[in-house]
Amino acid sequence: MTKSYEPRMHSAEHILNQAMVRKFGCDRCFSAHINKKKSKCDYKFDRTLDEDEVREIEATVNEAISGNLEVQEDFISLKQAADSFNLVRLPEGVESVRIVRIGDFDSCPCIGKHVDNTSEIGAFRIISHEFKEGVLRIRYKLAAPE
Repeated sequence: MTKSYEPRMHSAEHILNQAMVRKFGCDRCFSAHINKKKSKCDYKFDRTLDEDEVREIEATVNEAISGNLEVQEDFISLKQAADSFNLVRLPEGVESVRIVRIGDFDSCPCIGKHVDNTSEIGAFRIISHEFKEGVLRIRYKLAAPE
């Protein structure tokens, strides 16, 4: 059974991941549940976020979204991908890797569906966050695109 991806939410997940990497130097989420109405990302982390950090992450994500960044895909060799990306979740036996690029803001291996431009995503809002046993969970929603 293949995963079903909501393109707006999934593209927002990529942007959220890069915002977290830039702000905290952490890894991208290790688990995500992407739905049409709300989604969540889980990060290996050492604490909860304070409200200023939550607003800063929201602002970073919304700035990228409002940048009208083009979303593109490239296929590169497994060796090229191994030099630049974490391939832990990649299945065995692949020879090329699909890289999704969101402007110059983010790029990572991905099999999911995405928007063509970040202007299609809509405003991003963190609706809750919690920290428990080394995991920071961030839940978010998107407004309709303008």
